[in-house]
Amino acid sequence: MATQDDIRSVSGPQKAAILLMSLHPDQAAIIFAGLDDEEIKEISQTMSTLGAVSAEVIEKLLLEFIDQLSSTDALFGSAEVAQRLLSNILGEKKVTAIMDEIRGPAGRTIWDKLANVDASILANFLKNEYPQTAAVILAKLDPQHAAQVLAALPEAFASDVIMRILRIEAVDKEIEQDVERTLRTEFMSNLSRSNQNDPFELMAGIFNDFSSSTEQRFFEILEQSNLPAAERIRALMFTFDDLLRLDPGGVQSLLRVADKTHLTAALKGGSEEIRKLFFSNMSNRAAKILKDDISSMGAIRLSDVEKSQAAIIQATKELIERGDAILTDGNGDGNDELVY
Repeated sequence: MATQDDIRSVSGPQKAAILLMSLHPDQAAIIFAGLDDEEIKEISQTMSTLGAVSAEVIEKLLLEFIDQLSSTDALFGSAEVAQRLLSNILGEKKVTAIMDEIRGPAGRTIWDKLANVDASILANFLKNEYPQTAAVILAKLDPQHAAQVLAALPEAFASDVIMRILRIEAVDKEIEQDVERTLRTEFMSNLSRSNQNDPFELMAGIFNDFSSSTEQRFFEILEQSNLPAAERIRALMFTFDDLLRLDPGGVQSLLRVADKTHLTAALKGGSEEIRKLFFSNMSNRAAKILKDDISSMGAIRLSDVEKSQAAIIQATKELIERGDAILTDGNGDGNDELVY
């Protein structure tokens, strides 16, 4: 077998054995680490019976391998795939630390990542740290982000942090490294674990994208098999009627960024209460123009209404994430409820 030029007679295990023998031992060891015991046993037995293999056969096999790899339709990468591969070559503790960093907020450095953390979440962490640590961290943030974090901190703590920021000069490199280590090990790792996708939140997002008829059909099926799950998904869904819980400032922000065509179609299919919400946050002239646009639309397809409402919902979510809108829970003592 080994000296034949025709590689069509070479079996799969023989090809694998030849390719692994062609690699540097360290590279071969990484591949072996990803095989199960039976695969290792079979390839090892094949290696022991190969005999001499000509350079021509090796070259043809390598070219065949490269050709097959380049013609592969697609590869699917994911955090799970990366974790599985890392687990074969690194210890569990190191893999966990790397994956926590990957799953955390986007950004190359710890400070880039911190810039993408919600201000209230960061403030909740910093209020339990030393004021000096909080000062060093906030001094490294974008001023707008730092302002939002300070506003979310307890007043006395925030005042102390402000005074410490004013006294900050050049931060010792060792201190900065200690702060980075604290952020990475105590904050980011916990944040990444808390950010793991809740299957109910994931499913609520999927249901949000269904048409109303499909949504109703699947809810009916789910309610028959698992009523608690159906109720939990329904509670997590963001619907067009949830806009009634937006604060006035949020409604006005939404009016500034919303596509006017989508807004008109969305309100065409919305309730009278939803329309009043928007009209009451507009000037009389702007409200009249919008009312006239809605009236002049005539009949439109339900699917077009749903598409427009989905676009408005997405715009609202982005405003909430940026802190430009607040969605009240409606379960307070009445002070946080909106009346129109």
